[in-house]
Amino acid sequence: MSILDRFGDIIKANINVLLDKMEDPAKMIDQYLNDMLENLAEVKRSTAGVMAEETRTKRLVDENQAEVAKYTDLAKKALVAGNEGDARIFIAKKQEVENVGTGLMVAYNAAHENAVKMRQMHDKLVSDIEALKTRREMIKAKVTVAKTQKTLNEFGSAVEKTQGAISSFDRMEEKANKMLDEANAMAELHKAPVDEAKALEEKYTSKDSAAVDAELDKLKGELGI
Repeated sequence: MSILDRFGDIIKANINVLLDKMEDPAKMIDQYLNDMLENLAEVKRSTAGVMAEETRTKRLVDENQAEVAKYTDLAKKALVAGNEGDARIFIAKKQEVENVGTGLMVAYNAAHENAVKMRQMHDKLVSDIEALKTRREMIKAKVTVAKTQKTLNEFGSAVEKTQGAISSFDRMEEKANKMLDEANAMAELHKAPVDEAKALEEKYTSKDSAAVDAELDKLKGELGI
């Protein structure tokens, strides 16, 4: 039956293998789940059709067997009544019905086998979907943790680079301090030597503070202060 061939791979499906092939599990697992749900909807419809066919052929088989039993009973009654001719007619009809029943039984067995296979595929797909639903959040959580770890690794590299930059700044600051110390030292060396005699000369040649006070008082008197 074509529907059995079409969904034959569902029976053989292995979720673990399929998940291992996903490039982005967080996104692909949702896509895979959606695909499986679409398959499940179609499998349900097909399974219902196959099971309905099984039920129909089973009903025909039961009706046929009931008819065989009916003609057998009528043949017996005809014999009891002493009507062998009537019994022959009923037996011939019974055999005709039995021949039909043979074909019906073949059809029923095929329908039953197909129904069993379809139900197996349906149950396998339902089981896989439930397993995927159970694992979906776990897988997404792992992906989130992995992405966070990746970000932390990137930040760690950035911090290492920053530490390197700080070390470079420290070296530059040390070099600047050294240059400043050298410049200050050079400035000291370029200063003219102190002339002690000149300094003493200014001390002794400056006006006496008493003379300054007298001059100040004189000016105040002239101004009437």
